[in-house]
Amino acid sequence: MEWECAVIGGGAAGLSGALVLGRARRTTIVVDADDPSNRAAPAIGGLLGFDQRPPDALYATGRAELAAYPSVEYRRAEVTRGRAVDNGYLLDLADGATISAKRVLLASGMAYCPPSLPGLEELWGRSVFQCPFCHGWEMRDKPLAALASGSQGVHMALMLRGWTDDVVLLTDGRSELSLDDRRVLQASGVEVDDRRVVGLIGADGALTEIAFADGTRLTRQGLLVEAPVRQRSPLAAELGATCTPGPLGTEPLAVDTIHRTSAHGVFAAGDVCTQQPHIAGAIASGSQAAMIIVQSLLADEFGLPYPPVD
Repeated sequence: MEWECAVIGGGAAGLSGALVLGRARRTTIVVDADDPSNRAAPAIGGLLGFDQRPPDALYATGRAELAAYPSVEYRRAEVTRGRAVDNGYLLDLADGATISAKRVLLASGMAYCPPSLPGLEELWGRSVFQCPFCHGWEMRDKPLAALASGSQGVHMALMLRGWTDDVVLLTDGRSELSLDDRRVLQASGVEVDDRRVVGLIGADGALTEIAFADGTRLTRQGLLVEAPVRQRSPLAAELGATCTPGPLGTEPLAVDTIHRTSAHGVFAAGDVCTQQPHIAGAIASGSQAAMIIVQSLLADEFGLPYPPVD
């Protein structure tokens, strides 16, 4: 069977796109490795209708809604290889199956790369986080720290001031702050600590202390860190899509204003191609990309002007 669209990823962007495709009566397969980047978080923060509910609840609801559309199939599997063929693409799965599709929507999200620190993995997504909008409310009025240097460190520390009065900027031994930076931080009530960080101490997802190379510790209940993002697999490159440098990582896919990648027939939505990853934006972009995919298929079938004409 040749599917009209293969959606790679069953997270917020992929499920949103598949829903639109199903409602447009397009044969669609969702291939989901079931490894969302926000699984470590106990709850989603700031998403209307799902605020403070577990991420898996959102995805389960999305899959249940897709079941109402007979043209959509959800398959839990991993794509291991992709390649262009005449009028479409072939996708090899880890279970040995091969999928043929006219269009591909890449919505697999990105892999987050937080600092390599002892103790961080057990706290990641709870009291150690990369987005104050996602976790700031839960961290409100607690003693917090930001781990970064230079202008990025200043930005992160001052962002945290919106949720608490007690913020320490940890430069990890890197002296990249200018005198003006330090004056701004001091005027904002942010303390600067230049000691080198060697580990995090906590239990049950709750940070309690930050350990320094000199043997001392700092009591903190939350830590904001830099977490650059990267592509989860070489699939996009295999299909012919290219990346573009971004402030949060070096590998977001390059897309135009209607979610087309540099590869004909390959679209992208969600964190995999955005400069500012967040779940509400992923849902919106998945829906928008699917609407364009539907129009591209109608252009092939009936000559619908594509891209859409104003």
